[in-house]
Amino acid sequence: MFVDQVEIVVRGGRGGDGCVSFLREKYIPKGGPDGGDGGRGGSVILEAKEGVDSLMPYTMKRTWSGLRGTSGQGSQRHGAHAEDLILQVPPGTLVYDADAGFLMKDLAHPGDRVNVARGGAGGKGNMRFKTSQNRAPRQCTPGEEGEMRKLKLELKVIADVGLLGKPNAGKSTLLSRLTKARPEIANYPFTTKYPNLGRVMLGIDRSFVIADIPGLIEGAAQGVGLGHEFLRHIERAGILVHLIEPAPMDGTDPIENYKAIREELAQYDEALTKRPEILVVSKAELPEAPEVQAALEKLTGREVLLISAVTGQNLNVLVQKITAALDA
Repeated sequence: MFVDQVEIVVRGGRGGDGCVSFLREKYIPKGGPDGGDGGRGGSVILEAKEGVDSLMPYTMKRTWSGLRGTSGQGSQRHGAHAEDLILQVPPGTLVYDADAGFLMKDLAHPGDRVNVARGGAGGKGNMRFKTSQNRAPRQCTPGEEGEMRKLKLELKVIADVGLLGKPNAGKSTLLSRLTKARPEIANYPFTTKYPNLGRVMLGIDRSFVIADIPGLIEGAAQGVGLGHEFLRHIERAGILVHLIEPAPMDGTDPIENYKAIREELAQYDEALTKRPEILVVSKAELPEAPEVQAALEKLTGREVLLISAVTGQNLNVLVQKITAALDA
């Protein structure tokens, strides 16, 4: 199950209490206070981890608390600091303070981390209160409570290339041919309900990540259907590969479908229309494909590639074009 938005509550661990103790040893008649301090509570840290691809674990447990620090003891022994609680999230996760509404951190890269709830400080033992006037203090302080915060986690898939187009344009089939990803594929629209990622290997040490963005429909920018859920993931893609189906199952015009998708991108974020875009007519085995290719070239004044994920036609050419665009 793919989850890209969730709200959780995090709480830092409480600090350990200070200790009241007095030295009692043979041959030391005036021992004095020796109560140690409490240990610091554990903080809650979010860390982007490569290989983690969903926020699903945080739907089953919504409250996460750090460990409590150990209390101080006699003989000036301080309590141990608690270990921090590290919660792993996918790279590309935005961390918001849900109550205040501000962005705390964009965990865009593996290894990025943010402390979202600091552990409480340990309490002071009675040895800290010893003075020339108060040689036998009997007071100590309790450990402080840790920070508590309500968070909103929002995942924006990070990919070098985003596949977009109308439902049933052949995006999932293309992804399965270029990568080892195995998205759900069927001959009806909206089989893809969440982004699928795959890695295209160009050599031993060269590759790029491609994302199959679920099909967009008219009104997506206003939230129609799952519009905002889909469009949010396109923002991270550096290059867009726009697939146009030559003979849509619903009888719509392929050229108008292309215009509609471009309009939805513009309404959602004008900057998306300025991203590098590779135009592709899918399902080249259909007789209507060359005609749609020519019409798109005339409309846009750009080269339009004709491919078939079923027969493999021009897939190597598409990969070359994507590689060249990434290099540029």
